[in-house]
Amino acid sequence: MRTLLGFDFGLQRIGVAVGQEVTGTASALGTVRSRNGKPDWEMIAVFIKTWQPDALLVGLPLHADGSESEFTRTVKRFIRQLEDRFKLPVYTMDERLSSHAARQLEGCRQHELEAKGIDAVAACIILQNWLQSQ
Repeated sequence: MRTLLGFDFGLQRIGVAVGQEVTGTASALGTVRSRNGKPDWEMIAVFIKTWQPDALLVGLPLHADGSESEFTRTVKRFIRQLEDRFKLPVYTMDERLSSHAARQLEGCRQHELEAKGIDAVAACIILQNWLQSQ
């Protein structure tokens, strides 16, 4: 069973989560800064070195009708860079409404939202949804 790191890409912040196929669960880890859409690759490398994932997952932003936007192309560039830099398989998951879902959290996940931030919790939701769909 594999360990995966999940990413919710943004132009200013990238949420990061970790998940396990064996348990089918994910946890928010934190946020990586991004400047003008350029990720802090050193910090991403720290997450990858620490967690030693077998694969990566990136939330793919799509319009409500499933079509791609300009931002989708930006996220796809981030995906190609992840593949080139870390030589790990990268999967994608439709991320529509993940940030909205993160804002609606109550109970056990609320502490993650407060401690890790909305972007990390959104990454967690995206990864959790992917794990449950497998």
